[in-house]
Amino acid sequence: MDYSKTVNLPNTPFSMKANLVEKEPKIIEMWEKNRIYFKQLEKRAKAPTFILHDGPPYANGEIHLGTALNKILKDMIVKYKFFRGHKTPFIPGWDCHGLPIELKVVEQLGGKASEIPVKKLRAECRKYAEKYITIQRDGFRRLGCIGDWENPYLTMSHEYEAAIVEAFGRIVEKGLIYRGLRPVHWCLHCCTSLAEAEIEYHDHHSPSIYVKFPVIKHNVSALQEKPLFVLIWTTTPWTLPANTGLSFHPEEAYVAAEINGEYLIVAEKLLPSVASVIEAKIGNIHILTQKELESLKVMHPWIDRESRVVFGEHVTMDTGTGIVHTAPGHGMEDYLIGKETGLEMLSPVNDKGEFTPEVPEFQGMNVFDANEKIIQFLEEKNRLYARTDIEHSYPHCWRCKKPIIFRSKPQWFFKVSDPQLAKKALETLPHIQWIPAWGQTRIENMLKDRPDWCLSRQRHWGVPIPAFYCEYCNEPHLDKKTIDHIIGLIHEHGIDVWFDRDAAELLPTGTVCHNCGGKTFRKETDILDVWFDSGVSNIAVLDKHPQLHSPADVYLEGNDQYRGWFQASLWPSVAVKDKAPFKAIITHGWVLDEQGRQMHKSLGNAVSPREIYEKFGADVLRLWVVTEDYRGDLRIGSQLIQKAADSYRKVRNTFRFIMGNLDGFSTDKKLPVSKLKPVDAYMLSELANLADRVTRFFDQYEFYRGFRELYNFCAVDLSAFYLDILKDRLYIYEKESYERLSAQTVLYEILRVLTILFAPILSFTMEEVYQTYFAKSEGDSVLLQDWPEIPQEWRNDDLAKDFDALKAIRESVLKAIEALRSRETDLGGSLETKILLEPKNPYTRGLLEKYEKDIRFFFIVSQVEITSVNQADAEDDNVKVKAEKADGQKCARCWNYSVHVGEFSDYPDLCERCAPIVSKMQG
Repeated sequence: MDYSKTVNLPNTPFSMKANLVEKEPKIIEMWEKNRIYFKQLEKRAKAPTFILHDGPPYANGEIHLGTALNKILKDMIVKYKFFRGHKTPFIPGWDCHGLPIELKVVEQLGGKASEIPVKKLRAECRKYAEKYITIQRDGFRRLGCIGDWENPYLTMSHEYEAAIVEAFGRIVEKGLIYRGLRPVHWCLHCCTSLAEAEIEYHDHHSPSIYVKFPVIKHNVSALQEKPLFVLIWTTTPWTLPANTGLSFHPEEAYVAAEINGEYLIVAEKLLPSVASVIEAKIGNIHILTQKELESLKVMHPWIDRESRVVFGEHVTMDTGTGIVHTAPGHGMEDYLIGKETGLEMLSPVNDKGEFTPEVPEFQGMNVFDANEKIIQFLEEKNRLYARTDIEHSYPHCWRCKKPIIFRSKPQWFFKVSDPQLAKKALETLPHIQWIPAWGQTRIENMLKDRPDWCLSRQRHWGVPIPAFYCEYCNEPHLDKKTIDHIIGLIHEHGIDVWFDRDAAELLPTGTVCHNCGGKTFRKETDILDVWFDSGVSNIAVLDKHPQLHSPADVYLEGNDQYRGWFQASLWPSVAVKDKAPFKAIITHGWVLDEQGRQMHKSLGNAVSPREIYEKFGADVLRLWVVTEDYRGDLRIGSQLIQKAADSYRKVRNTFRFIMGNLDGFSTDKKLPVSKLKPVDAYMLSELANLADRVTRFFDQYEFYRGFRELYNFCAVDLSAFYLDILKDRLYIYEKESYERLSAQTVLYEILRVLTILFAPILSFTMEEVYQTYFAKSEGDSVLLQDWPEIPQEWRNDDLAKDFDALKAIRESVLKAIEALRSRETDLGGSLETKILLEPKNPYTRGLLEKYEKDIRFFFIVSQVEITSVNQADAEDDNVKVKAEKADGQKCARCWNYSVHVGEFSDYPDLCERCAPIVSKMQG
């Protein structure tokens, strides 16, 4: 007889095959059609607000795995905080101005930047940014990230641009903006200054030369009439034309050593290495006193100009000669020692990195190209001691990847070195939560002794610096009245009013120069650093948006943003508001390939989010994000994505099994906890403990640990244990039987709780689960639910102790069955076995007797006897176990073996449990 129609087989429309690529876009459409994000805000209208402030990605190119990782992490936090009862407005943003877009547009227009009208260039830059905002927005939506996508903040919107000028004005009021001449990072190719965060370090080949500076006067009596030189070492020969000083360490010993008939002044510690460079023998050595060093009058190697001797703590004894060639116009340390000692600052290099007429020997020559010419020139003048070549880490432009220089040019600076401001900024750090904790030390070291922030950029696509210059005395004109007037014009006409009008039309009526009283002005042509644009987002967005507040609860970005957006945000906020703009900083690492290498098209290892979600679905990518600790670097590649897909499949199949076995079940059939079978009550207790752990980890933003708990619960506690032992009860007993309803009651609670616990991570799949089983009406969504509250009655420590002990015995039972299988090669499943158990102590005996009625189902065997055991197949501290072939015959319906099969005339192939059930069904 065919009994297949008499068993309760699982039934659910929740398919085994995910089809995420097809389903996910439909779910996004449902979320947007039903305005789920706005329903969240309505539901939590009176709840405490949690603000994760979105650091704006740059509006250039499609999203990559780094930006995908960033947005998915943010989305998980925002969703989790909503589930936990917060109002969670999320306003995405984009960084829209800056050099990369301007260079792309110039390239597309096919001309030189200087030949393109500024108005046309800016209009095309705006279009370019708009194009990629749309592309990136669609990409982030496709990842399942929710927020106010139709109303993002854009650093190029009129309101935001006005807010930038407003924030700049408030810092001007504090006296923290000035115009000055000092060295800044300069890109010769892009013709602009660069922020610290726009610099990358790459290996670079440079000449390494030792240069002799002639001493023309001194009071070293032993060396009068001797050829005497100060020897320096440099890897930047092109900076020698700007040399005005030679820096010695005030505490180190220096000598004049005879080498090849000349006396060379070097640090005593470095003399051996200096001599070894040319394999020279050292002759007479004269130790120089401080007074003798101070008496030296040294000339430039070829220019008729003194190179003055100065002393500074910055001089090291690691390499070189212990004497630093000092060009205050071409280095920050040089600038600082030059400022302290009054050295002249020269920078005879133009915007393109070419020498100016001040250096006639090399006029018009690119500084890097000039290196070899300068070395040759020194050799001809007998001023070159030695030359080698080195490979070292050297700063490059983040955009064009070309080496950069330090160059002095009048620029606008934000005086972050102001002692009061710096002190306030440092004092905010201990009050901020840092994840990882080392972030505080990292940014603290960056803030200490940081040079002033160069705000000016020599480009067009950005927010103009609202300054003017007197045509008579060239004095800068920058004050509150002028800036307030400009802000009003921007609000009325947009930022392009600055470029459309001349100075007279922009200035308030009656403006006069504070210095000379002049009334004619020209306007500034530089724009603000784009890091200032994004850095004032806390003022432009958090302070002005009706649903947001400052400080934000969390800033979350890549760990490169300690020197980028975090600092750029901190300085303006502290300057304007005396407080940090964030309560917590969270950082994530880089995305690397499977070998731990950075991703580059040239290496052929670059993977795009689109490739992943179009093949596997976005939920698989979201799952990959939580497979490892995001605070370090994350690796990705075909094998790791496939591993994530396999993990996803296991989770999905667990949900499918549960839903399939809840067919026909409704909440009015739920049994009270006190009426549940012990193993079912135990699983409710385990579910409660799981929810506690996941909540704790998610509260700490440790999603990878929370996911690990969830995955192990599905794979180990459910699939390999509870669901396995439930199959018999679910399939065999009558639909409305106590045994089955007890199991279904717990399966329902597991499904309900897990759906929400997984939802911040697998948002699409949990929406599918929710719509399949829980949705009450159209427009309802998993994203509108609350975090599960766990009833206290679920928690049962005594039951947990019992079943933990029984699970340990179960492991021994499984070993015993494998031992039997090695003896009985025809042995099939575990139901073909009978288990003999001999308890070794009263506790274990009591435990086994307590659950004796159901213990065979727990072990998934046909019979269990508590008896004495000879020649055990498995043994532990509490029990001896022996496995034998089961007694009786196999029941044709439940596949358990029983000695009673054959006793029922109507159903001779059924056991004592199945025969009455089938009889009732057919009666």
